[in-house]
Amino acid sequence: MELPTDDKMIVEVLLQAYRLGAFPMADPDTGALNFYTSNPRGVFLLESDNPFHTPRSVRRAIRSRGFEIRADTDFENVIRACAAPRRDDDKSWIDERIIDWFTALHRAGHAHSVEAWRPDTETGEPHLVGGVYGVVLGAAFFGESMFHRPRPRLPSGERHPLDGTDASKVCLTRLVEHLTRQGFTLFDAQLVNPHIARYGCVNIDHEEYMSLLTEAVDLPVEWGEFQVQPQPDC
Repeated sequence: MELPTDDKMIVEVLLQAYRLGAFPMADPDTGALNFYTSNPRGVFLLESDNPFHTPRSVRRAIRSRGFEIRADTDFENVIRACAAPRRDDDKSWIDERIIDWFTALHRAGHAHSVEAWRPDTETGEPHLVGGVYGVVLGAAFFGESMFHRPRPRLPSGERHPLDGTDASKVCLTRLVEHLTRQGFTLFDAQLVNPHIARYGCVNIDHEEYMSLLTEAVDLPVEWGEFQVQPQPDC
């Protein structure tokens, strides 16, 4: 398969792939870039009675950590941070081609990031400490990856001013709140893992997934203006 190189073709190919339930990944060992599907599929059903569960620890982090949550102010650095080596795995499916593709989608208005920032206490300069990004098509959001940048505690035992612990969890929660307000019906997480299962992500089979996807991608839903709503005490 010849890979697209110009923005217009990249956007067309990627949106058609997502419409068909496929997503791109680069093989870190071989360098091959292919499209994949998964069966079962991990999803948040945003129209259900209980689409998303925010763990108590995350609600506490939202109230106490003081992250500044933004959207789409530093998309490329979010995806690059997601591509960086992890503590338990130095390989990534996000290579420069994936970065180029998704930044093209972002420029076209089809990919978005939700970001957590903290200020340097000496300079006041904001630092990106966590985030999540994904693709929008109709009323479907396709979550791709997220990251956070933890810092060890200071000798005093206090948190480091730029500690990003829990930042990705807060971003995910704020993202789902926004999607729900805007009328999105499907959050495609691709695969369920123990982390997102805590939030209510469920497995559905391919047939059910394609039925939900086909309906969602043609609904006239917009990303809209991202606003953070106050978190109720609970």
